[in-house]
Amino acid sequence: MILRPYQFDLVSDIYKSWDGGAQNVMATLPTGGGKTVVFSHIINQLQQPSCAIAHRKELVAQIALALAVNGVHHRVIGPRSLVQFVVSTQMNELGKTFYNTNASCAVAGVDTLIKRGRELGNWMQQVRLWVIDEGHHISTSAKNKPNKWMTATRMFPNAKGLGVTATPCRADGKGLGRFTDGVMDTLVEGPNMRELIKMGWLSDYRIFAPPSDIDLDAVGVSADGDFNKVKLKRAVRASQVVGDVVEHYSKIARGKLGITFASDVETAGDIAQAYRQAGIPAEVVSAKTPDKVRTEVVRRFRRREILQLVNVDLFGEGFDLPAIEVCSMARPTQSYGLYCQQFGRALRIMEGKSRAIIIDHVGNVVRHGLPDKARIWSLDARAKRPGSVHPDDDIPLRYCPECTQPYERILVKCPYCGHRPVPASRSKPEFVDGDLYELDPDVLAEMRGEVHKVDNPANTIAAMQRSGAPDVAIRGFKKNALARCEMQEALRESMAWWTKIQYDQGRSDSESYRLFFHCFGIDVMSAQALGRPDALALAEKVNEYIGRAA
Repeated sequence: MILRPYQFDLVSDIYKSWDGGAQNVMATLPTGGGKTVVFSHIINQLQQPSCAIAHRKELVAQIALALAVNGVHHRVIGPRSLVQFVVSTQMNELGKTFYNTNASCAVAGVDTLIKRGRELGNWMQQVRLWVIDEGHHISTSAKNKPNKWMTATRMFPNAKGLGVTATPCRADGKGLGRFTDGVMDTLVEGPNMRELIKMGWLSDYRIFAPPSDIDLDAVGVSADGDFNKVKLKRAVRASQVVGDVVEHYSKIARGKLGITFASDVETAGDIAQAYRQAGIPAEVVSAKTPDKVRTEVVRRFRRREILQLVNVDLFGEGFDLPAIEVCSMARPTQSYGLYCQQFGRALRIMEGKSRAIIIDHVGNVVRHGLPDKARIWSLDARAKRPGSVHPDDDIPLRYCPECTQPYERILVKCPYCGHRPVPASRSKPEFVDGDLYELDPDVLAEMRGEVHKVDNPANTIAAMQRSGAPDVAIRGFKKNALARCEMQEALRESMAWWTKIQYDQGRSDSESYRLFFHCFGIDVMSAQALGRPDALALAEKVNEYIGRAA
């Protein structure tokens, strides 16, 4: 198998990390970028006893198939049904199998690997490389004990390690580094999603976000960092999501091959039934679907006999379905990783596909932002991670009520249809995203008055003198007012440089006002009335932005 240029570079970076002293390496590449291809190539190159580990039979079979394509003979550590599934997959795809019970290389289901640890002890001592697909799973449990993934890595005392993932982060905030909650020593990164889209290795996309009536206010978050499954099911089933999914797929993407992510099996069944009633061939697939049935369903999907696969997290990680043209999100998630995995299912390129269609019924895009924005990844726990590449990377999105597409809140109007939202209130800066042009004139006049007081302390001094204030109080005010004015002068100079950067990038005054508000949490006018300590803190943030933008 010939590597793509960026895959070759990632393989080289992994070897450099090992050669530089790292024992365990985390490699990140977006969904559809070919992580399985990368580590299968490494296993083939090393020609040493190795073990690739995954958590579902589909992923185990997918890894085994990638090894087979590379000509690597391998055993399978799993129940007999898994072995049969792997062998039949390879026979269907390649016409022969590379399954060999005596091979030094293995593909393993994590649960079976741990269960059979004692009988595999001699071989585990010989293994020189372990690989874990979806490596962000490796961490401690809620009780700070090794989870099953970490337990699996410890079963190979003489091996170096490689974890691969599209999103090296966890919903529970735990870190992946050796000195936090994980086992990784270093992180190597391939190109991000937007870069792969520009290279032509992933499809571009268009997002639709129809209005939703799902109420998540009472749905708490579980220990894993995602929505409580029981309460989430109640909230979804109390909404109109089933009908909405079918209605908008029919309106936006009817006839295209689609996958729908549902919150639970019962709701998935309802959605599939609603699709069928609308004349759209659909089937439910889940972890409980028998292997033969699931394989046949996916085969029929590839032949377009089925147009919709409705699933519950089954295709969220690792599953390769290159034919998908549209992804319907009917399952809210707090997990950025899961969101990106689901989003990425539709981005694989295929002949005749101009772009993927994402239909978000549950607010995931606004909740997490666009998945192809540049991000700084880290092996640290959430509290210690850098926030973003630039201060404006986390600008929240809004949905256009007219065309339903998401766009950054700093824009005055929808870039797709031109709709201009009307603020619900103009009485405070936060109601208008800091856009001074949108404020009530009386409110803006009052704010200008506060700035005038800062810039003209003589008026306040005269008032103090007229009221008979003590000289010591007047001298103290003069001193503080002078320091405040000096600090404000420095702040406003920094703000002027910041504004110039926005103008150079083609942003209007309104967009600059809104961007300032979202970057720094205060509007431009109120910033000019800050006291000395707050003005100093803000100036430092603005200067940091300017330094990064330079």
